Amino acid sequence: MTLLDAHVFQGTGHETALVFIQNGRPDQLINRQTFQAEVRRHAAGLAAHGISPKELILIADTQSLASIYTFWGAIWIGAIPTLFPTQTEKIDPLVYQQRMAKLVRISAVSCIVTTPDFAPTLNADPEIDCRVIQIDQLPQVAKPPPSPHNPSANEIAFLQHSSGTTGLQKGVALSHTAVCQQLEEYATSINIAPQDVVVSWLPIYHDMGLIAGFLLPLYQGIPLVLMSPFEWVRSPALLFRAITQYQGTLCWLPNFAYNHCARRIRRRDLEKINLESMRLFINCSEPVRHDSHDLFVEKFGRLGVTHAQLGVSYAMAENTFAVTQTTPNQPIRRDTINGRLLAEKQIAEPVMPDHEHAVTHMSCGQPLQQTAVRVIDSQNRPLPERHIGQLTIQSPYMLNGYYRRSDLQPFDNAGWYQTGDMGYLVDGEIFVIGRQKDIIINAGKNIYPQDIEAILNTVDGVHPGRVVVFGVPDEKEGTELLAALVESDAVDLDKQSEIGRRLRQAVAQQSMVTLNFAQVVPPKWLIKTSSGKIGRAANREKWLQSRAKKENSC
Repeated sequence: MTLLDAHVFQGTGHETALVFIQNGRPDQLINRQTFQAEVRRHAAGLAAHGISPKELILIADTQSLASIYTFWGAIWIGAIPTLFPTQTEKIDPLVYQQRMAKLVRISAVSCIVTTPDFAPTLNADPEIDCRVIQIDQLPQVAKPPPSPHNPSANEIAFLQHSSGTTGLQKGVALSHTAVCQQLEEYATSINIAPQDVVVSWLPIYHDMGLIAGFLLPLYQGIPLVLMSPFEWVRSPALLFRAITQYQGTLCWLPNFAYNHCARRIRRRDLEKINLESMRLFINCSEPVRHDSHDLFVEKFGRLGVTHAQLGVSYAMAENTFAVTQTTPNQPIRRDTINGRLLAEKQIAEPVMPDHEHAVTHMSCGQPLQQTAVRVIDSQNRPLPERHIGQLTIQSPYMLNGYYRRSDLQPFDNAGWYQTGDMGYLVDGEIFVIGRQKDIIINAGKNIYPQDIEAILNTVDGVHPGRVVVFGVPDEKEGTELLAALVESDAVDLDKQSEIGRRLRQAVAQQSMVTLNFAQVVPPKWLIKTSSGKIGRAANREKWLQSRAKKENSC
């Protein structure tokens, strides 16, 4: 089975394949017949430019219909497409081009397909050593479309790139077999039916947007309603209006989106909104916060949102997408544990919610049917339930390898993929608590910065979701100190000082640690990864450099 066996390429052609929403313009309803014709036209354009099977194509375009058709057109001719995030005002243009040039060099990119505005810049860059094609020129080729490529089972279908700050070096190579098996198995885990409708604002260069919010509905033959992530951030009510208008049933969201919707959508934006059609809002991509779910239900319960509609999935690009999924239409298990034992002994001991060190984590569900998950210690030994360790997985959906990176071996000697995520097991359910590399060791305690960030996000004056916590080595004391950066509109130094005081107070009251550094920074100061997450390492480095400059100038 290959991606060209997707249901979007089957049927009479009159079924709705895609609804494309652009704010200020009429929605574009595209049926299967039109979708198929456009894919073939873009495939013909790629072939006319000399693109051959197994060549890597980098698509650097806005989230547009042209980029969608080009992605599928590349698969049609047997090329390997990979989507590159669009440059925005938050990304330095020079850094963006350097990342792209690095990817072109490391991955031997054959051509870049991009916008007419950006193509001249790339053509003038001596570091971009490949062809550059304007995306609007592809469908203008008069040649007839080529016959679809017939790939072998393990042939690479496309690349996903793990987000990061090192030039997107790790291209996750996924075979047709791995992707199709994931799409089939995941559809079963969430009970996909013909009447389902997926509504998504997620960027399709990120694994959640690409797999769940793009490939899954087209492969399964259910309608996809797609909008721009940039327009959604500015006006999150767009998502709810689309769900209401098109009777959406499935939507994937990172955790911050629950808070973003609850805090940014105004009451007047909710007139004529009804969310009762929804089967599942699925929380994925970030550590899941129970208070985010509670806030979401509290704010939108009158529109039909219930806790039974909220699901969770633990996913990663290296596994195509989902590793786990909670059971649809059932409340998610919450595990309240002793935070002191978690920090000091790495054990998740259950306690009552009113315990002085109570910390609540949410289940990510059980592994998909053909997926095995283990928790291991630092010596690769399996750990029993409720012991914190690194999550490792095996499944038929795993990557072939990192593209053209023989120096990176994703599997251990026994064939397990080490995720770098820390968590524990309870009754077969997975609880993810943070990244191994992010752990801060403070006075002998293991501190997960995500827990501290959740506290800081509730402080008045802080932009929710625009917070980062990291460790700073203290050579004198032989431990790590805690530093927090928060974005705020506060310009007055006295106001910034007051926010800093509230930050320290909140952490002291709600955790067992002390915030050693609390700095208020202006909006857009914090660096994001290509997938839109706050980059912990990059912001730590930026902050340290800023401190060093100040010290040198004194």
